[in-house]
Amino acid sequence: MAQKTIEYAVGRTPEMGPDGRPTPSPLEPFDIPEPELDSEHMLINIGPQHPATHGVLRLVCELDGETVLNVTPHIGFLHSSFEKLGEYRTWNQIVPLTDRMDYLAPLIYNCAYVMAVEKLLGIEVTERAKVVRVILMELDRIFGHLLWLGTTAIDVGAFTPFLYTFEDRERIYRLHEAYTGGRITTSATRVGGMMADLPENWIAQLEDFLDSFPRTLAEVHRLLTNNQILIGRTQGIGAISAEDAVNFGFTGPNLRASGVAYDVRKDNPYYDYETYDFEVPIGENGDCYDRYLVRMEEMEQSVAILRQAIARLPEGPINVEDPSVSLPSKTDCMSDMESMIHHFKLITEGIKGPPGDCYFPVEASKGELGMYLVSDGGPKPVRWRVRPPSFVNISVISELARGHLIADLIMINASLDIVLGEIDR
Repeated sequence: MAQKTIEYAVGRTPEMGPDGRPTPSPLEPFDIPEPELDSEHMLINIGPQHPATHGVLRLVCELDGETVLNVTPHIGFLHSSFEKLGEYRTWNQIVPLTDRMDYLAPLIYNCAYVMAVEKLLGIEVTERAKVVRVILMELDRIFGHLLWLGTTAIDVGAFTPFLYTFEDRERIYRLHEAYTGGRITTSATRVGGMMADLPENWIAQLEDFLDSFPRTLAEVHRLLTNNQILIGRTQGIGAISAEDAVNFGFTGPNLRASGVAYDVRKDNPYYDYETYDFEVPIGENGDCYDRYLVRMEEMEQSVAILRQAIARLPEGPINVEDPSVSLPSKTDCMSDMESMIHHFKLITEGIKGPPGDCYFPVEASKGELGMYLVSDGGPKPVRWRVRPPSFVNISVISELARGHLIADLIMINASLDIVLGEIDR
């Protein structure tokens, strides 16, 4: 009869019974290792149509239970090919494309683009144009931060700050509309100046906003800053060190929250920012809570810059007096033959400048915004390349979220303050 040899653990000698079979030992069941409980990682999609993604963004999350192991952002759902479109449009025709990138702070992108073109063409704008652009950019810094603040409060479960912030955003919308005729798509700038000078009483309306806005910030501070729910959801969440923040390419409030005091307005100043009295707020821990505090303080600093800019706003022309760059007035165009010819040539042929390339960075509401232009001397750019802050910031979300809960991922994504129009350019 064939027999099966039973292998025993090393060092074990079984006791044999009268029938020649080994007697079972009461300890044997404990020698058999317990089977391990196998678990499978789960992949879930957040977006591309989800309010917590703050745009048409798809986050593919690998989870172990509720713990995030990896996050892969998928972009491109809003792709508009702005950079490629710019190669087929004259220098001024590109302006409407810029305010559709960050439609939450469009005037910053309007100004940044034409400032790069003016550097390439060697154009020096008037002092009034410089101060007006500073006013518009700082106003839209507040504009962008207010939307971030309201929607982040929604993500953490607080609805009242959303109402306060959007009420003040509506007041800025009205300032947009009074100046440009549009609320979101402003297209306010022109190469060599602006679409028009500031309308009558516009500065008075801005001053009225600045008088009341600090009260809104103080009220939001009372509601959120020491709120234990917000603190529990943000402190220690999504933290990144200063060294890692620099290595990953963070800029703007996300970088400054990690303790790096880099601000383009201070480190590479433009439009006399070095003469304005303002501070650069920085954090210590680089977590979601510090990113909240930095943006809150930045709005306070923007109010101070706006007051200084209003005080130094000079009289004079808003556009350069160069017929090869700026359109003549309608009166001159209808009464002077030479002005009509300049108007015709600018509209049909566009502005022409020397061949070359340039890069011009500004401090946008979401970080360093850079415009790179290449010209062959024609009326259109050969290449237009944007260095977008949101695109760089969203690439770090996997590092920030790894090891946190899925609920923390929502706060981490909110704290980065991204806009998909600029990412999918």
